[in-house]
Amino acid sequence: MRALRSAQRAVIAETIAVGSELLVGGRSDSNSLFITEALGRLGIEVRFKSIVGDDQADMVQVLKTAANRAGVVIMTGGLGPTVDDCTREAVAKATGRRLARRKAAFDGMTARLAQWGRTPNKGQLRQATIPAGATVVANPVGSAPGFVLAWKGATIVTLPGVPREMEAMMTESVIPFLADQLARSKQAAPQPIIRHTFHTWGLPEAEVDAKLLGLIPKGLSVDVGLLASPMGVLVSLTTKSGGAESVSGIRLASLVDEVRARLRDCLFAEGREAMEDVVGRLLCEQRRTVALAESCTGGLIGHRLTQVPGSSAYVDRGAICYSNQSKSEMLGVPVVLIAKHGAVSREVAAAMAKGIRERAGVSVGLSVTGIAGPGGATETKPVGLVYVGLDGGAEGSLTKEFRFHGDRSVVKQRSSQAALELLRRWLIAHGGAASPRD
Repeated sequence: MRALRSAQRAVIAETIAVGSELLVGGRSDSNSLFITEALGRLGIEVRFKSIVGDDQADMVQVLKTAANRAGVVIMTGGLGPTVDDCTREAVAKATGRRLARRKAAFDGMTARLAQWGRTPNKGQLRQATIPAGATVVANPVGSAPGFVLAWKGATIVTLPGVPREMEAMMTESVIPFLADQLARSKQAAPQPIIRHTFHTWGLPEAEVDAKLLGLIPKGLSVDVGLLASPMGVLVSLTTKSGGAESVSGIRLASLVDEVRARLRDCLFAEGREAMEDVVGRLLCEQRRTVALAESCTGGLIGHRLTQVPGSSAYVDRGAICYSNQSKSEMLGVPVVLIAKHGAVSREVAAAMAKGIRERAGVSVGLSVTGIAGPGGATETKPVGLVYVGLDGGAEGSLTKEFRFHGDRSVVKQRSSQAALELLRRWLIAHGGAASPRD
């Protein structure tokens, strides 16, 4: 395949996420974040991001626009077997190429289906049709192949929308291909775009921003980004390509250290590590086990902890005790305690944590009880009132009150994060500090 034509355009990229569900709130696009970081390591900067529904005419228009302004266009989604999966057809129409079944695509797809004990149906056979002149990108995880196509100076890459499949194909095929294209060009190799991320919890975005005021010296080509979510505030340092001053590894490392120092009271992780990863690592290092008693979070904390590979070493059990009766029957919370203080109270949270720890025989019990809304509030107990309890037996117990805002889903997410953060801090206090890992 011919090399990218323009040096400037070759290092500009656009991502296109395909799927009507991305436009109506059914699902969010997370693939572009992985793609941006992967391309950045090659010095290719994602300058544009588009989302388009499952309409072929709209997809053609978006693709043509992207190919006019970016040297690398990566499309995700729309490669499945159903009638609304029309990325192949849209690319063929936009580029004027015919679609034909390709042996490499067909063999890879049928081999994968055979591993699953299945044979391709009529719809799945469409997945093996690839535009003429395109290079097939093997899918090492799923059945849908992707492809790479050169058109009017742009390299168009199409990949499945399933994150696990997309990431494997980007890592094993697309990134090496683009790196080879850049190496073959006669232009100077672009500088990698380095992005370092920090994850904070406990401070609003404005206060995090205030702590970072004046961080970047004037003229230094580094961007500071902040992104608030129910899981906290993400801070990023990103080197800019073609900035007024180059950023050496030593200079960037000093900025990373400075951010750590400024955010030390609220920083819990760096890079792709999530709160549940940090907590799991601490539990492993200290050889502790945990059991969960969840009311308003409905098992969300247990789900997050068990998403981490190897979590069976430290997660013993979890109980969803939503009703007052279940709190008493499953955890031994006294009925009179609930009657006196209410299910959403500091006292009941403490009793829940103690009850699950004693019944499970684990190192620490963690509990959550609260009002996720939109109903259930009183004059003294508003929506968003949450209590987290922790019981470590002879090592002590504690409870903490939170008042969250947001809808039911947001309150549950924030509650789960608050509970895990309380556990993280307790583990550090009782077993030694653990630095965030990139």
